[in-house]
Amino acid sequence: MRPEDEKTWATLVHVGGIFFGLLPALIGYLVLKDRGPFVRAHTATALNFQLTMLLAAIVGGILAIILVGFLVLAAVWVLTIVLSILAAIAANQGRWYTYPVTIPFVR
Repeated sequence: MRPEDEKTWATLVHVGGIFFGLLPALIGYLVLKDRGPFVRAHTATALNFQLTMLLAAIVGGILAIILVGFLVLAAVWVLTIVLSILAAIAANQGRWYTYPVTIPFVR
């Protein structure tokens, strides 16, 4: 895959996470992981971040019973938007990026 294509796909995986959650990162990782080191790193990073945010959203949903969970859910929503935009910008510029609050499920 050409470097321009790797940057495009990496950017799309990060932006797709804002709108569709885990699905673009999972599909991108499964389909594109063998296409180049740049796109593999970005899809793995996006997948790890989306899995972490899913886990945080589940915890927030459970904690919503005692009302503090709504703050967790709001934080998940804001972090997903802001950090995915930062990751997409980095991918589009050809820079490597790792999300600051991520559990490394996939390497």
